Amino acid sequence: MTATKDPKDQVPKTTTQPAQKDGAAGGLMKRLRRSASVTEHNLNNLRNRNSTQHLFDQHGNPIDLRQYRKVLDKDENGNGTSEKKLRYRRTQSVTRAEEISNKEAKLRKAQPDRSIHRPRDSLFSWSSGFTNFTGLVNWGFLLLCIGGLRLGLENLIKYGIRINPIDWYFFVSGRDQGEGHNALFLILYSFVHISLCLAVEKGLALEIISEGLGMVIQIANIIFSVLLPVVIIHLKGSAFSIMGATTVCFYYSVLFLKLWSYVQTNMWCRKTYYQRQPRERRPSITVAELKRKHSTGGEDDEDVAKLVQYPENLCYKDIMYFLCAPTLCYELNFPRTSRVRKRFLLKRLLEVLIGVNVLMALFQQWIIPSVRNSLIPFSNMDMALATERLLKLALPNHLVWLIFFYLLFHSFLNAIGEVLYFADRNFYCDWWNANNIDTFWRTWNMPVHRWCVRHLYIPVVQMGYSSRQASTIVFLFSAFFHEYLVSVPLQTYKIWAFLGMMGQIPLSAISRYVERRLGPRMGNIIVWASIILGQPLCIMAYYHDYVITHYKNALNGTEHR
Repeated sequence: MTATKDPKDQVPKTTTQPAQKDGAAGGLMKRLRRSASVTEHNLNNLRNRNSTQHLFDQHGNPIDLRQYRKVLDKDENGNGTSEKKLRYRRTQSVTRAEEISNKEAKLRKAQPDRSIHRPRDSLFSWSSGFTNFTGLVNWGFLLLCIGGLRLGLENLIKYGIRINPIDWYFFVSGRDQGEGHNALFLILYSFVHISLCLAVEKGLALEIISEGLGMVIQIANIIFSVLLPVVIIHLKGSAFSIMGATTVCFYYSVLFLKLWSYVQTNMWCRKTYYQRQPRERRPSITVAELKRKHSTGGEDDEDVAKLVQYPENLCYKDIMYFLCAPTLCYELNFPRTSRVRKRFLLKRLLEVLIGVNVLMALFQQWIIPSVRNSLIPFSNMDMALATERLLKLALPNHLVWLIFFYLLFHSFLNAIGEVLYFADRNFYCDWWNANNIDTFWRTWNMPVHRWCVRHLYIPVVQMGYSSRQASTIVFLFSAFFHEYLVSVPLQTYKIWAFLGMMGQIPLSAISRYVERRLGPRMGNIIVWASIILGQPLCIMAYYHDYVITHYKNALNGTEHR
C-alpha cells in the first residue's frame, strides 16, 4: 500500500528549487564580478557565448549559461535597463571589430612580404596616449635660460655694472632720505596697542569690564593701529624713507591681523569659560585616598605636556610669543618642537643672507633701469613701446618675486620657527601646480589664507551670507591691504593694487572656465600668465604716478625742492 503525499508537503519542494537556482546564479555572478581576473569584457564574452563546452567553475563542474542568461543580462544592481543592454551591444561590436582586426593582423603576418606596418597614431595625437614630453620640457628650459642670458648680457653692455653695496646700505637704512629714526619710534609705539589689548582682555576675564564695552575698546584699538601709519606718514612724509615707511606699514598690517586673531580667539574661549556650570564644592577625601593618589603619582601623565587654559594665557609672555611666532592665527597651545636643529637653522640664515644680496643686485642692475625706461612710453600711451618695456621687465621682476617668495616663506619663516620651537611649518603649498586662480590664492600664502578662512570667511558665512558673498568680502579685505602696503609708503594714493586684487574675481571665473573647457594645463598657464604679466604692469603704473606726483616740477624743467 503506497502512502500519498500531502499537496502542502509538495509545495515547498517545487518553490524552493527555483529559489536555490536563482541564489546559485546570483552567487556565481557575484563571484565572477568580484574576481580580479574577470572584467566587463569577459562578462560580455559569457553573454555572447553560444556553447557551454570547456566552461567550468572553480570546482571543475560544468556551467550551463542558459540557466544564468537572465542574470548575465542584468547589471550589478540587478537592473536590466535598456541603457545597459545598449552598452553591451556597443561592447559586442567593438569586441567583434577587435577580433576581425586581430585575425587580419595574423593573416598579414603570415604573408612572405615581411610586413612592418600596423595601425598606429602619431605621438602628438591625443588618441596615441603618449605623455612623455620630458625632452621638450628640457628644451623649453634651455631656451628660457638662453633668453635670460641674452637679456643679462644686453643689460651689462648697455648699462655696465651698476651693483654697489654702499647704495644698498643707504637705501635700506634711509640715510639720505629720512630724518632720524622715525620708523623705529613708530614701531616701538606699537607696544601701547599691545598693552592696551592685553589689559582689556584681562579686564574681560575678571569681569571688571562688560563684554560690550570691552569689544568696543578692542575694535577701536585695532582699527587705530592700522590707521596710525597712514596719518603719521601723510603728515610727516619727508621724515620717512621709502624703506622705513614700507617696514612700518608691513609691521602694522601684521600687528592688525594678529591682534584681531588674539581678541577673537579669547572671545571664543571666554564664551566657553562662562558657559560652564558653576563649580560645586568638592567632597572631602580620606587619608587613604590621598596616600593612594600620592603613591600613583596622581591622574596626570608626566609625559604629556600640561596645556594652558583660559584665562591663564593672558600674560605678556604668551602674547609676545604669539607676536613673534610665524603665524597670524592665535592659539592657547601652539605645537612645539623638542629642540633647535642648528645645522638647519644655519642653512636658513645663510639663504637669507645670500638671497637678500642677490635681490638687491637684481634690483639695482636690472629692474631699476627697465622701470625708468618705461616712464616716457607709459606717459605717452605708446602701446607698442610700453608693451615691449612690460615684457622686458617681466623676466627680472618674476625672478625677484620667486626669490622673495623662497626667502620669506621658506628661509626666513623656517628660521623664526626653529628659534621659537614652532612646529607648524606649513607656510605654503604647491601653488605652482594651481589650475585656477582660486587654488593659487589658497595655496601660496598659507598664514594669510588660514587667517582669512578662520577669522573672516567662516564668521561671515555663519552670519547668513553665501559663500560667494563671503569670498567677495575676503577679496575686498585683501585688496585694501595690498593698496595699503603700496600707496602709503609711496604717498601716492591710487587704486591700481586694489583694482588688481578685485580683478582676481572675474579672472578666477575665467580660469575655472578654461580649466573645464581646455583642461587643467591651460588653467595653470592662465595662473602663470597673471603672475608674470600682472606684477610688472602694476610696478610701471605706480612708478609713473609716483614720479608725476613727487617730481612733476623736475620733469617740467624746474628744480625739485
